[in-house]
Amino acid sequence: MTRRLDPTLYLVTDTVLCAPRSVPEVVAAAVAGGVTAVQVRDKTASRRDLLALTRAVQQTLADRPGVAVVVDDALDVALLAGADGVHVGQSDLPVAEVRALAPQLHLGLSVGTPAELAAARDLPPGTVDLLGLGPVWATPTKPDAAAALGLDALAELVRGAGGTTTVAIGGIHADRAADVAATGVDGICVVSDICAAGDPRAAAEQLRAELR
Repeated sequence: MTRRLDPTLYLVTDTVLCAPRSVPEVVAAAVAGGVTAVQVRDKTASRRDLLALTRAVQQTLADRPGVAVVVDDALDVALLAGADGVHVGQSDLPVAEVRALAPQLHLGLSVGTPAELAAARDLPPGTVDLLGLGPVWATPTKPDAAAALGLDALAELVRGAGGTTTVAIGGIHADRAADVAATGVDGICVVSDICAAGDPRAAAEQLRAELR
């Protein structure tokens, strides 16, 4: 059964930044600190390795039914793993066709401009469950990302989302989390602030404190 996706503090994994620890180790600590959803992302992994990584994260969270596991980009991996969702970008598979193939999954879509938001709003109702808005600030974890939005443009996208769940991503650290939350987003996505932290649990706890 698909788990409910709580976007409040949404961890996007980075295998390199987690090292020398494993991704599941970091995920377990981060969830103990307050992470509410996990997206498994590894742009360099083969599909087979990404499937193994996703299953390892699912195993780690087997006793945490309130934490959804989402796969970045790879619909085939999400389906094979029985993940809770899949997140696609503007250059990935067409979101309407992903929805047709996976009606049971939480489906997220990256949006970085008013035009992309308008296109998402034009999709049939129920196509997209979550909009990932960003990058808010430039980030080394995704060097090919679009131009940074800044807080004012982020707030405009949130207002234009029409009630669709929104999360912000891109360069968000603990000292910026409260400002991002003030734009009205439903949650924040973090990568390096947790994956590269010496203590991922404490990093997640600090982020949750800032969001409160």
